Amino acid sequence: MTLSNDLKTRGLIYDVSDDALLNALDSQPLTFYLGADPTGDSLHVGHLSTYLVAKRLADAGHHPILVIGGGTGLIGDPSGKSKERNLLSLEDSLANAKKITEQVKKLLPDATVVNNYDWLQTYSLIPFLRDIGKHFNLNQMLAKDTVKRRLESGISYTEFTYQIIQSLDFLVLYQRNQCTLQIGGQDQWGNITAGLELIRKVEGVDAKAYGMVFPLVTKSDGTKFGKTADGAIWLDAEKTSPYAFYQYWVNLSDADSMKMLWRFSFRSIEAIQTIEHAMQESPHLRHAQKALAEELTILVHGEAGYKQAQQISDALFSGDFSALSKRAFKEAFDGLEIHHIAAGTPLIDALIASTLAPSKSQARTLINQNAIALNGDKETDETRPLAVEDAYHGEYIVLKKGKKAYALVALTT
Repeated sequence: MTLSNDLKTRGLIYDVSDDALLNALDSQPLTFYLGADPTGDSLHVGHLSTYLVAKRLADAGHHPILVIGGGTGLIGDPSGKSKERNLLSLEDSLANAKKITEQVKKLLPDATVVNNYDWLQTYSLIPFLRDIGKHFNLNQMLAKDTVKRRLESGISYTEFTYQIIQSLDFLVLYQRNQCTLQIGGQDQWGNITAGLELIRKVEGVDAKAYGMVFPLVTKSDGTKFGKTADGAIWLDAEKTSPYAFYQYWVNLSDADSMKMLWRFSFRSIEAIQTIEHAMQESPHLRHAQKALAEELTILVHGEAGYKQAQQISDALFSGDFSALSKRAFKEAFDGLEIHHIAAGTPLIDALIASTLAPSKSQARTLINQNAIALNGDKETDETRPLAVEDAYHGEYIVLKKGKKAYALVALTT
């Protein structure tokens, strides 16, 4: 199967600027680029689809340029926003750019990574307006969807000019690196076509350059993908642990998991169809979710991150946390309130102190009903003290009520 047909089959092409691009993708190596503004210090799962399309193109022999928007990040892209972004300082923009560069190099180690601040900082106002600004028609700029959506709520001149700045990126890469293709999400269509128009005006109508966008990733209910009640799922292990990243994919709905398997997985079309059939036969086994969780956790966090995520999952299922390192133990209960309770406290009092039971009578009932586990073992003695020698890493006791209610206790002496 050709690259273009593979992309179509997986639902990864929303629009192209010229149908000739599809033949070019299949017949000759192209240099292409995609960009990310460093508005934060980490990419998240919502960005991941874009970079995986770049990886597919790179695996097929095309050369990626990853543009970190140290300059455009200072301006702010109005795409998908209902109000102005908070402006970053130069120091924050460059610091974020450095961290994001490290992340994208893990996904595309052979890519050329550039920061557009390097060339944008060389322009002064008058040369910029004369050499670049004169090529942009105000009526065409106002007609862009990203601008039209913001006219009622208001858009500053700063963000209005974003499409000019990003167009300049495409022109610079076209001239310096023979880059002839920009890719991005469908919300970037206006910026990409503006760049193509600038190239034609500066380089001539025979200049060959293309744009390709893919559908934005949304859940089956239409809401943003990559968000949870606790916020975004980050690629930075310090912001979202490998275990939390793994669990995000495991907990997808059946409909979302199959949709994302087509978009995110590098498995063959035949392999995905096999998983699709298995989901129809035995959805309770969560074939698609587990396949995604394994593949993407290894891709983002490596084999070690995946093994640790599996180890934590197994520990939570069995209730035995003895094999977990202290770091993995903390990851397993990340976000769970830690209750500081004195060593030697009887179990019945610990249940109240940890909020697993509101009163002694209810705590006693739970214990008598065999509904309480201490470090994975059922405990029926209400006077059982919480002892330091029982604590994981000499500090932590895990109390569990029923199947899913946990309390983490840090013993104090």
